[in-house]
Amino acid sequence: MRNERLEKIRQNMSERGIEQLIIADPDSVFYLAEEWIHPGERMMALYVNMNDKPTLVLNALFPIEKDLGVEVVFYDDTENPIDYLSKVINLNQPLGIDKIWPSKFLINLMEQHPSLKVMNSSVAVDEARMVKTPEEIDLMRKASLINDQAMGELVELIKSADHTELEAGQLLGEIYKKYDTHQFSFDPLICYGKNAAEPHHGSDATPLGDNQSIIIDIGGITNNYASDMTRSFFFGEPSEEYVKIYDLVKAANQAGIDMVKPGVKFSDIDKAARSVIAEAGYGAYFTHRTGHNIGINVHEYPDVSATNDMVVREGMVFSVEPGIYLSGKYGVRIEDLVVVTENGCEVLNKYPKTLRCL
Repeated sequence: MRNERLEKIRQNMSERGIEQLIIADPDSVFYLAEEWIHPGERMMALYVNMNDKPTLVLNALFPIEKDLGVEVVFYDDTENPIDYLSKVINLNQPLGIDKIWPSKFLINLMEQHPSLKVMNSSVAVDEARMVKTPEEIDLMRKASLINDQAMGELVELIKSADHTELEAGQLLGEIYKKYDTHQFSFDPLICYGKNAAEPHHGSDATPLGDNQSIIIDIGGITNNYASDMTRSFFFGEPSEEYVKIYDLVKAANQAGIDMVKPGVKFSDIDKAARSVIAEAGYGAYFTHRTGHNIGINVHEYPDVSATNDMVVREGMVFSVEPGIYLSGKYGVRIEDLVVVTENGCEVLNKYPKTLRCL
């Protein structure tokens, strides 16, 4: 158990008047106990209160061989895990619930104990995870360096052979393995031609054709931390319009990065990036938030959006990824990860952003 992390969570609990909570997100369990447990359809609940040793209620299918610094209560498939959890929690106090805890368990608990008050308590854990330690930042720096190298290798393979979007993603997996990155942060988003006009197009059997735009949005898990980066390219000779929107997105990406420092709001960063695109008349074609926090998981709390007025703090790591998408034609997105420093930020991605025609 990482006790310093547990104390951060307890401090957040105290500030919010949460006396007890359940942690069910495997990422958050790993954050605390440094053990990956993926329970599937079975219940996992790490119970934390303000004073006692945490208790993990877990199916016996997942034996724990090392000391996690928690009490472990096992149940089997013939038993109702809520019966075990009910003996662990304080039924006379409000209970914080993890936002991802399946409703089938929550409903069962509430049916057994109709007077039990429950609340969404994930913010106590999310806010502990959102500010990274120097150790975590170094791991993320290394993960992004690998992602830079993987991007460079993938682009060379794409331009030298006739690979579909899906085949390019498979090649990326082989590249990552060379760097001991054996898991994607998310399914690679490799988009050719008009597919690049869909912000989250799922890669398919589309081949690369002449005079098409390319978006490559990739990331991998290295030493348990995620990377994420997007670059845009053109295969052939780009039109004046494509060059224009590419330059706008690049400028918007830089404007967002330039805004990052402790004390500014996430909404200010979103506005800085979005304004560049909107003032050029393409605001309607930037259809998503500007970014998201990242760490153990590629999408963590909070986001970089117009509605998030949370103040940025040193040690946060998040993406800045504006885009323009012209339906039926092409799209451009440029994404970097930044670490908030004392006076500004460090950009983790070093892969060039100058328009490259393959």
